[in-house]
Parts: sequence; structure tokens; C-alpha cells
Amino acid sequence: MDKKENKSIRKKQPWPTKEAMQQVYEKNLWGSSASDFYSGDGSHRSEIVQPYIAAVITFLTAFKNPISVCDLGCGDFNVGKELVRYAKNYIAVDIVPELMERNMNNFKATNLEFQCLDIAKDKLPIADCAIIRQVLQHISNDEVKQVVAKLTSYEYVIVTEHLPEGDFTPNKDIISGQGTRLKKQSGINLLLAPFSFKVLEESVLLSIPDENGLIVTTLYRCR
Repeated sequence: MDKKENKSIRKKQPWPTKEAMQQVYEKNLWGSSASDFYSGDGSHRSEIVQPYIAAVITFLTAFKNPISVCDLGCGDFNVGKELVRYAKNYIAVDIVPELMERNMNNFKATNLEFQCLDIAKDKLPIADCAIIRQVLQHISNDEVKQVVAKLTSYEYVIVTEHLPEGDFTPNKDIISGQGTRLKKQSGINLLLAPFSFKVLEESVLLSIPDENGLIVTTLYRCR
């Protein structure tokens, strides 16, 4: 197979998630800013970020003793940095090595740790609570299933997803990358097939209207 033929085949195949997410940051596909890495307006617009931070802080401070948190898909850490002080230990995870190196240089705390992992393929860190904020909406159903299979190791899971407003068909498949299921008038519902996430309790912590639908944060208790 010559190089020209190989390049043609590669263009027809989806990029691995790591490469797709590296491209998002390299080309500022989620918007530009003065920062070298930008996780999009959903991680920076105050009307979205501040109510979310308040809701998660309320949850974390409800415990007599602080609990440990694993932030799966922490992005540029503009949101996570506000939660670290309320956790016993805070492990922030993302798939892009350059982003994680930047985060490690910019954010310091005795209870904070950064790990560069693929949350679908790699073993996840141990913690009491996992946070997955607007991450699953960007990855394929196959990868979501791989993540969900590991979530029962956490007692609590807080998931935030961008959903269409009104009735919609959940869990339509996509190719992992910068886009979401909103383009297909769909969104993630972990309790339904093909994910069928088994939980003991479910409660909505927050629902924020957005021009493209609703940004919904749901708390699950797994054990």
C-alpha cells in the first residue's frame, strides 16, 4: 500500500479520540481566548458555570467529612479549580497530554492531582465521587459504554449533559470529536439502552436553559 492510498483510507476513518481532542485545542474549535487552551463557552460563561459550581459545592459540603473526587474530562480546569478546596482529594483527568501539562503548571494544591488518561480505555482513579461534565456528549456510544462499565466503582456520579429541549430520541451514536448529539436532536440518557447504567438513586441537581436546549446535571448514587 503506498502512502497516497494510506492517507485516503485514513481520511475515511474516524480519528482516535485522543487525536480528535488534541485537534480541538490546537485549532481552537471550541472558541478562542487569550488562553492557549480553551474548553468552550460552556466552561466559561458565568450563567452556566456559576450555578453548576454552587450546586456541586452544596453536594460536597453536605458530608460530615470531605469526600474524594475524580473529575473525568477536566478540560482547561476553569470549573474544577473552584471545587478542589471542598474535596478530601481531587484527581483531575483528561486525554490531551499538552493540556494536562499546562494544568499541572497552572494549578497547585496539596490535595490536587492531574492524570492524563483515556477514560474509555484506561483504568480510572479510585474516589468516592466521579464528575463527568459535558464529556460523554462528545464521544461515541461504544466509548460511553466503556466508561459506564467503570462508573459503578464510585458511590456517587455527577453527570452533566447538553440535551435537546422537549421530547427527543436518546443515545443516537456519533463519531467522537468536537461535535455532540444535539446535531441529531439527541442526547445522552445513561439509564437507557445501550448504556443501561444501574443506579440506586437518581436526582437532577440543576437544569440550565440554553439557546440549544438544556444543560442538565444529574446525581446518581451507585452503591
